[in-house]
Parts: sequence; C-alpha cells; structure tokens
Amino acid sequence: MYLPGAFVLALGALRAEPRITEAFRTGDGYGWDRHDADVFDGCELFFRPGYLANLVPSWIPALNDVQDKLAAGARVADVGTGLGASAVLLAQAFPAATISGSDYHHGSIELARKRAAEAGVANRVSFEVASAQTFSGAGYDLVTTFDCLHDMGDPLSAARHIRQALAPDGTWLIVEPAAGDTVEANLNPVGRIYYSASAFLCVPNALSQPGGYALGAQAGEGPIRQIAADAGFTQFRRVTETPFNNVYEARP
Repeated sequence: MYLPGAFVLALGALRAEPRITEAFRTGDGYGWDRHDADVFDGCELFFRPGYLANLVPSWIPALNDVQDKLAAGARVADVGTGLGASAVLLAQAFPAATISGSDYHHGSIELARKRAAEAGVANRVSFEVASAQTFSGAGYDLVTTFDCLHDMGDPLSAARHIRQALAPDGTWLIVEPAAGDTVEANLNPVGRIYYSASAFLCVPNALSQPGGYALGAQAGEGPIRQIAADAGFTQFRRVTETPFNNVYEARP
C-alpha cells in the first residue's frame, strides 16, 4: 500500500463532511460520484501498489485454471474499474487477453481510457459507463470486482448480473477489504482504518443507490459468501489474503 495515497483520499473525503453529516441525518446517503476528485485519485494511489504487488504474482495463480485462460486470450470484465488500474495491469501481464472495464462514474471512466492509452493497451482494453447491474457483454472467462462490492447499494443484483455474464466455466474474482465476521475480529489497526472509511464513504455511497443494502467495508467473509450463494454461485472459497485484502473465488 502507498500510505500517502490514504491521506489524499482522507483529505478529499473530509471536504464533504457537512454533506455527509446531513446524509446521516436524512438517511439518503451520499454518492461516490459526488466527492472531490482527490477521493478518486487517493483511492487509486492507496490501492494500486497492492494490486501491482499481488494481482498477477499471487491472486491470479491462486484461482483454478484462470492463469492459463488469460494467457490463451480470455475475455475479462473488470466491474467497478475506477481509474482502470486493475484492467491495465491485467492487459499488460496477459497480451492475448481482452478486458472490458465498467464504472458508473463518468469522470473515472474518462481517466481510465486515458491511462490505458498511455500504457499502450487501449487496443485490448475498453471502458464503458455502466453500473455493476448493467455492464454489457456475456460469456466472460473472468469477472473481477476490486474493493467495490461492499460499496454497492444492491450487491446481490450485481452478483446475479455477474453470474449471467460469466461463461459456464467462468470465474468471479472478488477482492474485498480485509475483515472478519465479528466486531472483535476487526479491532486491529487495519480494521480501525476501514471502519472509518466505511462509515464516511462506503455506507453513505451504498445508501445513495437503489437496493437497500449497506454492507460496508467490514462485511467479512460470511456476507460475501451469502451474496454469492443467493446469486446462484455453487462454489465459493477464500483463495488468499493480504493485510489489507481478502481474495475470494466464486464459480457457477
């Protein structure tokens, strides 16, 4: 993790403090897309080094059969792609693969397209403005969600759409903040950081969307497993973890 990025993220988020306060009073929530640009930039600065260090070296190899599919030219959907860091990393590591990134935030998608062009992978990475419940395409070998499922107002509907978009032998890679299923399991330095981010960013964002869910950053494995099962996935396992992330595999 690049900790200075966390400070950029935090300072950007604090600019919305009066509006977050009002969102707590009304229960209306506060959308991610309404935050200061430093929130988007800081989030990528904070998480991208973790993806760089782990996505290709350890997370992809931990999944069943996925690395070979990517090497052979798999089709990938990166849902909630943000500024496209994860999509670009996958494209750079697997030159035969094609990646479709999606995010509901227009500004992030504009930057993601710019980043892909600068990295020289724009011919194999495309981006669209779409929610996790409406992204386009089908028959994907791999669908990825990086640190975003817990932010969604209707993660179950998103999971169902992902299930429909996957090939019969496809894989859903779910990367979520490191969390336990109980309060006491999260009483540690990382948990304290994530509880703060969850209360200020994640839960208000989920409440701003249709669906009625508010998982928050400290959802733990149990709620994620339940969403996958309710969406029709028959296989679910935690494949690996870091101090900041839990990594899960769900398959039809």
